[in-house]
Amino acid sequence: MNHIPVLLDEVLRTLGNVSGKVIADCTFGAGGYSRAFLERGANVIAFDRDPSVLPTAQKLTAKFPGKFELINKPFSNLKSQISNFKSQIDAIVFDFGVSSMQIDTAERGFSWRFDAPLDMRMDTGAFDIRPLQTAAQLIEISSVANLVRILREYGDVKKASAIARAMKEKLPQTTFELRDLIYNPKDIAPVFQALRIAVNDELGEIAAALSAVPELLAPGGVCVCVTFHSLEDRLVKNTFREWTTAKGDPKLPTAPDAGAAPMRLLKTATPTDAEIAANPRARSAHMRAVIMV
Repeated sequence: MNHIPVLLDEVLRTLGNVSGKVIADCTFGAGGYSRAFLERGANVIAFDRDPSVLPTAQKLTAKFPGKFELINKPFSNLKSQISNFKSQIDAIVFDFGVSSMQIDTAERGFSWRFDAPLDMRMDTGAFDIRPLQTAAQLIEISSVANLVRILREYGDVKKASAIARAMKEKLPQTTFELRDLIYNPKDIAPVFQALRIAVNDELGEIAAALSAVPELLAPGGVCVCVTFHSLEDRLVKNTFREWTTAKGDPKLPTAPDAGAAPMRLLKTATPTDAEIAANPRARSAHMRAVIMV
């Protein structure tokens, strides 16, 4: 399946005229967002922890000289890396979750459609303080109780206890071995999602990256987040609520703007029926955007 950037038109409408602006594309993937921004005259700093994106990034570097740079690190490095540019950013864009090319590359072990080693790493662990375990290694070193927690917390898996015990008994090494020990077919996708989130510390990465956004956005700058499941969306929604809610006690005699919210909600959006028909992977997407005031 060809890569189709989810909610691209809505993201572009939300950002408006990007010519001459600096945009951080924090989830480069197959480069769909970055390419669209560059074609509209923006300067793009992109992030991706996956080394497999380097050939795509090199093509954009050659096509848009001096306008594009890829930082091959997790987006939790946003603050430390962007500060090197000594300027604030006009827009920061996130397209969370696993990329289409990661799912469709059989040997990466993200999909139960292919028989492959049970890996699920978005990178090789080179950028993490600790070595990044594969999903098979995570199962092996985890207790049943911890596996139950992972399955319930990250996948809302109904038969979490039974599946966790089966995983510890069988110690699956391939995607098919894992798929075949899951009792209810409806639990296959949630189990794979839960393990993937745990392997890559996806929610921790999102929280770390979002914490840097208020400091990096220029006045009038926009942060756009596209999420694909409720855990991501809840984290973004709660963070945006903090940013858009005034702080301080209104009864205290303070200056008129003291405690004012640093941002305001700009837009929320979901895919149209036409986009979902053209790209079924867009069906669970949810876009939220805030603007720095």
